[in-house]
Amino acid sequence: MPVATLGDFLWSLLVIFFMIVYFMMLFWVIVDVFRRQDASGGKKALWLLFLLFFPLVGILAYMITNSQSMAERNAREAQQSKQQFDDYVRSTAGGGSAAEIEKAKGLLDSGAITQAEYDQIKAKALAT
Repeated sequence: MPVATLGDFLWSLLVIFFMIVYFMMLFWVIVDVFRRQDASGGKKALWLLFLLFFPLVGILAYMITNSQSMAERNAREAQQSKQQFDDYVRSTAGGGSAAEIEKAKGLLDSGAITQAEYDQIKAKALAT
């Protein structure tokens, strides 16, 4: 029965690490091929066939020739995602300053809060 040594274990870890990196890069390139708006369907199909038959060379060639546009697409997508998140947070955070002032005015009219409390709520709503 063969006994695995520490060297065999470390070599296996290194191989697994590079396999994971390779597949991450492969999937990243495939996603980018489909995400491109500037390439025709035929050009995308050729890139995918090249990646299928010559995977390592295909990944390197695609990343060398399209690295700048990949970075721009990633940055644009991150910016859009951040903008959508910021819009969502703004829409759910407080309901808007006008709504807060209107609610405080209703509380003032009903006598639930004093004029000083109303002024404080109004100043806080206008500050945001």
